[in-house]
Amino acid sequence: MGSKAEVLQAVQAVQRRSSLRPRLAFVLGSGFGHVLKVVEAEAQIAYGDIPGFPAASVPGHSGTLVVGRLGGLPVMVLNGRAHYYEGHSMDAVTFGVRTLAACGIRDLLLTNAAGGLNRTFRPGDFMMLTDHINLMGANPLRGPVWPGWSRFVDLTQTYDLGLRQLLQRAAKVDRLRLRKGVYLAVSGPSYETPAEIGAFAKLGADAVGMSTVPEAIVARQCGVRVAGLSCITNLAAGRGAGELSHEEVLDTARHNELRAAGLIARFAKLYAKDIA
Repeated sequence: MGSKAEVLQAVQAVQRRSSLRPRLAFVLGSGFGHVLKVVEAEAQIAYGDIPGFPAASVPGHSGTLVVGRLGGLPVMVLNGRAHYYEGHSMDAVTFGVRTLAACGIRDLLLTNAAGGLNRTFRPGDFMMLTDHINLMGANPLRGPVWPGWSRFVDLTQTYDLGLRQLLQRAAKVDRLRLRKGVYLAVSGPSYETPAEIGAFAKLGADAVGMSTVPEAIVARQCGVRVAGLSCITNLAAGRGAGELSHEEVLDTARHNELRAAGLIARFAKLYAKDIA
């Protein structure tokens, strides 16, 4: 993992730019960047200006850390992420989450674009993560561990029940149907075969993607509570007609960005009232 000194250097670089010390943070995946339009930013820092942060090179991931207020609530936002399939190590993929935790974040909402396996799902649906299956072939806790930390992290309740209830309430207020399900993570970057999708469905997965799980694992190691939210941007291989493409993912995400921003803003408002 990134050394403690490297993480502390990143924390210093962030906290020099803002006096806010939020408890709540978001990681914005494809289709969720519109959230920043409702955040009153106090500081916007390119990942390249933060020691240890890997570059985000995938379209739809701007690579900016924002500190500001959402509905008056102090928040931190990672707009975009580094992916394992880009060639980054698991240490690099999860460095941002370790930095958030070291900055004092206690609660984290991870978002992503995902392919739908559940046959009742449709493109444009939102799914709240209830659990995950890690088939990325790697675990971010492998290797050395900081003194006083455990590498044997309990993931029985990875996605916090209290935060999930806030998401459900936010969706209900906004009259937005919020699906629930299990997210399965693969390494990518190629899309899955129909045979793989059939196997994943038999394992109990409702959606498939190429991110989020390493961040959730590291957040739990750091004692941060986690919630997860997917935008179902396409039907997985063999579930729909036509070829799969990243352009389709981005197009569906763009068409749903206003609803995504509204849901997250409502979630932050309820968080400020009930938890902060």
